[in-house]
Amino acid sequence: MGQKILVVDDSETVRQQVEYALTQAEFEVIHAEDGVVGWEKLTGNDDIGLVICDVNMPRMNGLELVEKIKESGQYDNLPIVMLTTEGSPQLIQRAKKAGAKGWVVKPFKADLLVKATVKILAKTKAA
Repeated sequence: MGQKILVVDDSETVRQQVEYALTQAEFEVIHAEDGVVGWEKLTGNDDIGLVICDVNMPRMNGLELVEKIKESGQYDNLPIVMLTTEGSPQLIQRAKKAGAKGWVVKPFKADLLVKATVKILAKTKAA
């Protein structure tokens, strides 16, 4: 089994699509339906290697989650990829400033998501 990836998205369909793509590439996937549950799952699993996160979600959105992750100081080397329908330069800048390493726009191509995941994880291991 490959590295564990946390997928945070309020769309069950998107979570299933991401999980299917990543499990085909031998990653282990856990998911959360919003930022609140995402934070709980992250803090409850010390072996998560990457977070893939939507922006627009109820309770705690993706940008708030990214900022919370980085502010905690516990996850300085944890790569985060935003997966969203949003393409606003301001949102992308905010996410990057908070520590996101990538931005993938929905609808996504499964092979490109897997390639981005592999590339980011390789960079993280090399750092």
